[in-house]
Amino acid sequence: MSPARDCAPATAALAGARSLLFVPADRPERFAKAAASGADCIVLDLEDAVAPQSKAAARAHAAQWLAGGGVAIVRVNAADTPWYEDDLAMLRGAPAAALMLPKADAAAVERTVTALPRRGLVALLETVSGYFDLRRLAAAAGVARIAFGSVDFAAETGIADEGEALTSVRTSLVLACRAAALPAPLDGVSLELGDEQRMRGDALRSRSLGFGGKLCIHPRQVAAVHQAFTPSAQELQWAHRVVEAFEAGGGAAIAVDGRMVDKPVVDRARRLLAWAGR
Repeated sequence: MSPARDCAPATAALAGARSLLFVPADRPERFAKAAASGADCIVLDLEDAVAPQSKAAARAHAAQWLAGGGVAIVRVNAADTPWYEDDLAMLRGAPAAALMLPKADAAAVERTVTALPRRGLVALLETVSGYFDLRRLAAAAGVARIAFGSVDFAAETGIADEGEALTSVRTSLVLACRAAALPAPLDGVSLELGDEQRMRGDALRSRSLGFGGKLCIHPRQVAAVHQAFTPSAQELQWAHRVVEAFEAGGGAAIAVDGRMVDKPVVDRARRLLAWAGR
């Protein structure tokens, strides 16, 4: 892995994050509440959540929070917008901050990493251009993680994010991250705010597809996401039994709970234990 992928102080939390919680950067009264929500990382959003006339004020609020020691990822505006350069200029004065790049494709990522080297960058995959650049995105120096901007992707492509319609895109994203030795990607937001059971179901489905977490748009979503992406007691008990039996057998294939266990199964058990112990 390139050294540039482990550079900004915020990147360490980002690498293992299950939840990234967005907070509009023009609402500074919400920053501390978001930070206290239990989310693994908060994202100060300069992009979709902020109206054009409020961009400058939002940027100033984000800069003030970061200068005061606040830890955050900052979602800048896309590289083809008139606010992008000012967003990057603000981040040059906030070296502890990681950043999220919307509408990410290979050219935009290269431009951003060149302008802000040695930062943790979350590439937000939400365009067809980005999808066809997926392998290059995952392999790009400076990219710490990839997230799926499913709402924007569905809007651009006309593919409704319902049922299995976008499963092939999600699977491609997971495989690209695995091939590039990146942490598992983050799935897109769920728009249901008041249905915790639905949120947990969405998160469990994301986990079953190989994602490592989800983007959140409200603090009440965080607990359901963490529950879904934290190995259960039963899973951990199984993992311990597998590892102990495999080691006792000297590394040979064995049976645990009536099922054959060989090295790939043991590797999965060890990943669960490592994930729970992080």
